[in-house]
Amino acid sequence: MSEAATLTAHGLDVRAGERVLVQGLDARFVPGELVAVLGRNGSGKTLTLHTLAGLRGASGGEVTLDPGGALQHLPARTRARRLGLLPQDIESGFTTTVLESVLIGRHPHLSAWQWESAADEAVALEALAAVGMRDFAQRRTDTLSGGEQRRVAVATLLAQQPQFLLLDEPTNHLDPHHQLAVLKLFRTMADQGSTVITTLHDPTLAARFADRILLLAGDGRWSLGPTATTLTAQSLGELYQSPMVEIHSGGRRVFVSA
Repeated sequence: MSEAATLTAHGLDVRAGERVLVQGLDARFVPGELVAVLGRNGSGKTLTLHTLAGLRGASGGEVTLDPGGALQHLPARTRARRLGLLPQDIESGFTTTVLESVLIGRHPHLSAWQWESAADEAVALEALAAVGMRDFAQRRTDTLSGGEQRRVAVATLLAQQPQFLLLDEPTNHLDPHHQLAVLKLFRTMADQGSTVITTLHDPTLAARFADRILLLAGDGRWSLGPTATTLTAQSLGELYQSPMVEIHSGGRRVFVSA
């Protein structure tokens, strides 16, 4: 994938019924960065992420994937090879082994009736190793805890090998240790040239890992900028409609409710 590849929102509108959640979003997402999306529940974080991923149409404006053009005109397989989405929760209607589950991430790279090869299996095993689940490859998925299932979902996304990774609350169901491990993994991927866009609930994690912050007010208004200047106690207090305090600890910024 070319380092010049970009995902761009042009005057993007996101609605839920009659509600305008995001209006006129102009944003360019580039290789080498991690962008965190913050907002109250119902502010449109998930819908915006799904729109950027091409899973739902924009209410106004458009999303382009360059090189390539308007996202809506690209074949689904082409989008899936370049864009990967980690949903908040993944429900499976059938039981498989962990390895078989992760191999689903290879499907965009296979022809219609092609079986996974040894090379695909190696990619899947490497993805499992990246989330500390290599030894679980032959475990049944219905024997996993919620946190283990979440890490398998992350591994499935890694096996897809997209340039753009769109993550909806990637730390869901994870304990603090694994929350940090997963975010460090995606931070490393961004440093190595991927583009990572992730919704988060915890502004402290956003302050630690993100290059830029996209704040969604839920009434159409939005703000996008560098983490150091965009993520402040004042901006968070306005965003969450609750006073926030910034604390400096160990060289990091920590945000807590006042």
